[in-house]
Amino acid sequence: MARSRRGRRRDPWDDIFGSFDEEFEEMRRRMDAIMEGFMSGGLEQFGQPMIYGFSMRVGPDGRPRIQEFGNTLPPQAEEVPGRREPLTDIIEEKDRVRIIVELPGVDKEDIQLNAEDRTLDIEVDREDRKFYKQVELPCAVDPEGAEANYKNGVLEIVLKRVEPRKRGRSIKINGE
Repeated sequence: MARSRRGRRRDPWDDIFGSFDEEFEEMRRRMDAIMEGFMSGGLEQFGQPMIYGFSMRVGPDGRPRIQEFGNTLPPQAEEVPGRREPLTDIIEEKDRVRIIVELPGVDKEDIQLNAEDRTLDIEVDREDRKFYKQVELPCAVDPEGAEANYKNGVLEIVLKRVEPRKRGRSIKINGE
């Protein structure tokens, strides 16, 4: 094992999990601020569920990726009452990118998708449910060859990788 400048042995796990302490500390600060706002009556979303969460994955480069979701954003960001950010997974494959989105309680006709070469917009705007997320894609994709399926509240979008130069277009959703 290598030794650091201070003579302490360097643990190989430090490279993999070194940033987790900082990420968890930031999440703790955010949750404390949310709870403080709730206890002081400063949150205007009374009567609506407050959803905030994160998913952690290891990317293809071996580095951890933390993604936030929900309708309550960190205190420094603007809150969007009544509109939720859905849980989203991005799976990079050799020749394509798959995006899996949880959109419970909506019909496929309610979902609007728009893709450009490196972004995907997902929107649901119903009176009882509103979702929105702009996904930054890990590579350039071909919106013309996009496929989408929706079943049991789960939307799967498959986009083929291409050289960056394509324009955006709407995506037709197949399924129920």
